[in-house]
Amino acid sequence: MPMAVTAESVRKVYGDTVAVDGVSLDVAEGEIFGIIGPNGAGKTTLIECVEGLRRPDAGSIRVLGLDPVKDAYELRERIGIQLQSAALPERIRVGEALDLFSAFYQRSMDWRTLLELVGLQGSERAYVTKLSGGQRQRVFIALALVNDPDLVFMDELTAGLDPQARRAMWEVVRGIREKGKTVVLTTHFMEEAERLCDRVAIIDHGRIVALDTVRGLIGSLGAEYRVAFSADGPVETKSLQILPDVIRVEQVGERVVVYGRGSAMIGAVTDALKTDGIRFRDLRTEQPTLEDVFLTLTGREMRE
Repeated sequence: MPMAVTAESVRKVYGDTVAVDGVSLDVAEGEIFGIIGPNGAGKTTLIECVEGLRRPDAGSIRVLGLDPVKDAYELRERIGIQLQSAALPERIRVGEALDLFSAFYQRSMDWRTLLELVGLQGSERAYVTKLSGGQRQRVFIALALVNDPDLVFMDELTAGLDPQARRAMWEVVRGIREKGKTVVLTTHFMEEAERLCDRVAIIDHGRIVALDTVRGLIGSLGAEYRVAFSADGPVETKSLQILPDVIRVEQVGERVVVYGRGSAMIGAVTDALKTDGIRFRDLRTEQPTLEDVFLTLTGREMRE
């Protein structure tokens, strides 16, 4: 499969701080590739090296077959960048901003089509500053796509957005991929990476500590499934503890939590309850998530 990005042993140092420490990765054409990590892990520095905004101290990077430093001008014609923080002149309208950015490139696409793609059709005469946070974010996505790029970088796409606006942005990203584009995104939202990304790289202390599909990452963790329920009467937990794949059973009052491995354990627990004649309610199941993987690999402490 052709690669949109190839990075080998990339290293970037600021004084005594190693921001990126020998990172190697490939991004296939047409995939949504996620990069996640704690604050200060090196995500932004790595992306800026790939985009050509920073020169790495060591290693090699090829983006769409080009060197991001030596071929910077040619590359910028073919990539789009949505920054975590961006601003436009205060009195500029949506259509004016898109006209302006279109003039920066040799190739551009009809920005009215872009407004439809990002769900802002009919907003070309609106002032950008008058739009909601989610709408402004859509404008910046449209600006990143105005040159019809082959590869789009998105940095913290949905930071600061409410849940409804966040999910709307996810649909926009899926629409971009359906147009044949490659997307590289960084995010702090584990659910976002889980819902969108074909593959995810987890970076910590400047190094990749895991890289796989979301399903592969979760599977490698070997994390526990959980079945929790409330019982109307006493529960003989021994009958649950002897079930295959059950690790342990905890009971606090009428609430029982069964921990185990493998999704088959969930059905086994409910079958055992019915066999024992135990009436249960408020049954909930929880399976391992990308957040479990992230916390296991990077630690649970808060970082600034």
